[in-house]
Amino acid sequence: MEVIGGSSSILHRLVNLYVCTVLLIIAYGFFDLALSQRLPDVEVEALTEIAKTLGKQGWDFAKLDPCSRTTPTEGINCTCTFSGNSVCHVTGIVLNRQSLPGMLPPELVKLPYLQVINLDRNYLNGSIPKAWGSMKLVNISLVGNRLSGPVPEEIGNITTLKELELDFNQLSEHLPEKLGDILGIKRILLSSNNFTGEVPQTFSKLTSLEDFRINDNQFTGKIPSFIKNWTNLTKLEILASGLEGPIPPDISALKSLSNLKISDLNGKDGPLPPLDNLKSLKTLILRSCNLNGTLPTYFSSMNTLKSLDLSFNRFLGKIPDTFINPSKVKFMYLTGNLLTGPLPSWMLGKVKNIDLSYNNLTLEDSWGCQLNNTINLFGSSSMKNNLTGIPKCLKSVCDQDHYSFNINCGGEVFPMSGSNIGQFDSDQNADGASNFNQQGTNNWAVSSTGDFMDNDDDSDSHIAIAKTSLSMADSKLYMTARKSPISLTYYGFCLINGNYTVKLHFAEIEISNGTSQDSLGRRVFDVYIQGKLKLKDFDIVKAAGGAHKAVIITFNESVTSNTLEIRFHWAGKGTQRIPNAGIYGPLVSAISVLNPDFVPRGKKISVGVVAGIVVSVLCLVFILGALWWKGYLGRKNASNQELRGLDLNTSSFTLRQIKAATKNFAAENKIGEGGFGPVYKGYLLDGTIIAVKQLSSKSKQGNREFVNEIGMISGLQHPNLAKLYGCCIEGNQLLLIYEYLENNCLARALFGEEGVQLKLDWLTRHKICVGIARGLTFLHEESRLKIVHRDIKCTNVLLDKDLNPKISDFGLAKLDEEDDTHISTRIAGTRGYMAPEYALRGYLTDKADVYSFGIVALEIVSGKSNISYRSKEECVYLLDGALILQGNGNLMELVDPKLESKFDEEEVLRMIKIALMCTNTSPTLRPKMSSVLSMLEGRTPLGEVFLNPIGESSNDLKFKPVGDNSETQSISKDAPFSESSTSAADLYPLINESEYWNNRD
Repeated sequence: MEVIGGSSSILHRLVNLYVCTVLLIIAYGFFDLALSQRLPDVEVEALTEIAKTLGKQGWDFAKLDPCSRTTPTEGINCTCTFSGNSVCHVTGIVLNRQSLPGMLPPELVKLPYLQVINLDRNYLNGSIPKAWGSMKLVNISLVGNRLSGPVPEEIGNITTLKELELDFNQLSEHLPEKLGDILGIKRILLSSNNFTGEVPQTFSKLTSLEDFRINDNQFTGKIPSFIKNWTNLTKLEILASGLEGPIPPDISALKSLSNLKISDLNGKDGPLPPLDNLKSLKTLILRSCNLNGTLPTYFSSMNTLKSLDLSFNRFLGKIPDTFINPSKVKFMYLTGNLLTGPLPSWMLGKVKNIDLSYNNLTLEDSWGCQLNNTINLFGSSSMKNNLTGIPKCLKSVCDQDHYSFNINCGGEVFPMSGSNIGQFDSDQNADGASNFNQQGTNNWAVSSTGDFMDNDDDSDSHIAIAKTSLSMADSKLYMTARKSPISLTYYGFCLINGNYTVKLHFAEIEISNGTSQDSLGRRVFDVYIQGKLKLKDFDIVKAAGGAHKAVIITFNESVTSNTLEIRFHWAGKGTQRIPNAGIYGPLVSAISVLNPDFVPRGKKISVGVVAGIVVSVLCLVFILGALWWKGYLGRKNASNQELRGLDLNTSSFTLRQIKAATKNFAAENKIGEGGFGPVYKGYLLDGTIIAVKQLSSKSKQGNREFVNEIGMISGLQHPNLAKLYGCCIEGNQLLLIYEYLENNCLARALFGEEGVQLKLDWLTRHKICVGIARGLTFLHEESRLKIVHRDIKCTNVLLDKDLNPKISDFGLAKLDEEDDTHISTRIAGTRGYMAPEYALRGYLTDKADVYSFGIVALEIVSGKSNISYRSKEECVYLLDGALILQGNGNLMELVDPKLESKFDEEEVLRMIKIALMCTNTSPTLRPKMSSVLSMLEGRTPLGEVFLNPIGESSNDLKFKPVGDNSETQSISKDAPFSESSTSAADLYPLINESEYWNNRD
């Protein structure tokens, strides 16, 4: 038995040894296979080039195979089944949310087996390479970057392509018809770009399409009827695309649709298209589509319908008794229609979020503005309280007149800055997609409409909370904000009638600054006050000069029926899923409304006081009459009386206020002097620091320029324009009150005397140049009034404490009527900055400002004034010198030596070349300011630089002197030129003898 047992043990050990040996052989085989599976060297080299172009760090293939199974490389997908499993090829590059700063790599063509390119949510710029058109790609996904330019026609050659996702970029121009040749494509996502033109007719062939989105673009023409061919479509989004209605009735052929979203169509009214065949719909949005007629009943048979939005149309009649399936629909918006009659009984039951605000329904007297905590009825009835003028559902009795209300939107009670009394009321109710809220005895209420449908969260909070601390004044006021996906209304009531100052406080706290994908979100919405559009396509980041910065927009409004309505509305524009889904729509931090003329009632005045007032007034009349008779009053102030009779559309200060602020125009507060007169620094009672321009009796700038400056800038709000607080017209005083800018003007910083110059590094200079371009782009193309400044120069560019530029001095500005090819006007401006066609012929267009900008850009690069001397014997205009250097191929000699080679040479050359484009002698060859801005920011490539004709060989050209024979030219001699008057009214003109600048910290 022992022998048998021993044999059994030996046998068992032999079996184990055999099994281990087999496993080792197998393992070795796999290991040997892994070692033998290699990526070809040409693809390894291509990956290295691709990483460099993308700005991708961490790809080091010197020792590591990119397709290694043991240590796979992030972002690289390989297939290793080639040549008997011995060769690998790269089939996919997936790099999401890495804030890659580079450009799209043309080198991808060196990866012949590549099928998937996914570079979503980075910080890539530049254009889509044409070379990609030769590849056999299946998926191109570039969502959420800074890509610009057109979609190359060559992309239409990729017949293998199934998905093309280009949302949330800055792509532009017409869509290439060649895309219609990609017959097997299933997804085309183009939302939030700048595409123009019509949807190509060739797209009618794309019958495999399942998902098509073109929201937030600038397309033209009608929604094409050929969409009926896309019978496989499940998602169709056309929100604020620029297309016209009506919605084609053939849309009824798209029976597979689960999501249909169309909004903000241009064009005429039309009926609701037949949708009864679309039984699979889950989300239906037809908002602001100019739809009329009555509501249908077939929605009740759509058992999958969850969200229905027919708001802001012109539907009439009653809400049908069988309109929807109330047990299925969770959100229903009929806001802003013309519906009448009572509420159907089913509406009082299961549906949780119904918004019927702004209709003409018949309501029960006992109902409030929020019914059953689920139905918003604010403004849904034409019935108003005859005494107060407010909607009856508010149930408010105005037992007290109010002259103000202040709201910390989305936040708690907050004390008002600079005052011992008053506060911002709390507004922290975050509930409901169809919500109305009135708190306690407040004389205001808030109504909110909409659900953030893109984030798959049915219980959205409508309050935004900053994730990081903020550094602006009253920062706690901006840490929270109220937001809404469709419409947000604040309604003030029980107000005394009169004129009110409305201040809207904004700060973008959901989108970040910096160079990551989180900064690429773009929030755009409209603002209405008293039913009138006040801000169109308002972008907080643009207005404030960045995210996490505050901006206050002020309006002067009239209250005539004891109520004031402020409505913020999302019209489908801006990004919806960047940086995350659901970040879009209106956002407001605080609201302040005040009647500045209100005197509290209730205190009786005694008969003796009344008598004293009467006697005093009579004496005053007698004295004034005597002064007028003697000639001390009257003619000499006639022009000022004319000014006071004008509606200058800005705040008015008293002379007493300004004298107190400037210590009676004390010499130590004088910070400059120019053709307009002296400029003083002052402090208002609330602590606001101001700059006061005082019109001198010796000034060449008369009432015309004074009124022009007020009229132009009072209606403009932009972070790169100097902010006008108001004016004072009293006695013989004409005063403009501006925001105070700590660092004076750009001319002083660049080429003032040595003791007052600022050390501006290249990044700061580039920031200043970009800021000026943004300000001019706003004036020329983005503001409600299109304005030509006429006097862009370094002395008219002011710098705040952070060296952000602000364009100032609008005394010579002109309105640019879009219907006119140019403005014929008297010539006025500053020698050395005036465009030749304007200086010689009086031909004025916005291209004159482009020319002046080009001169300023050259000055920023070189640190020299355009009119300066090379030596004691010879001098040139800076522009002449730049053209000579360009002809000799030595443009880098133009760069300011003070930069000490601490700059990006490519960026410097880019700015110089842009400046030379802007100063072309032909205005038609100068770019628009928006194009200039795009090139400066690297979003679009440089156009061709056309050389100005200089008439001589650049090798033989001699520098010819201009001006007087002084060795140097002080900035204070920045000589203006005009036939009748000039600008010469710099807000902070440089005077080196100023006591203020010599004594400041």
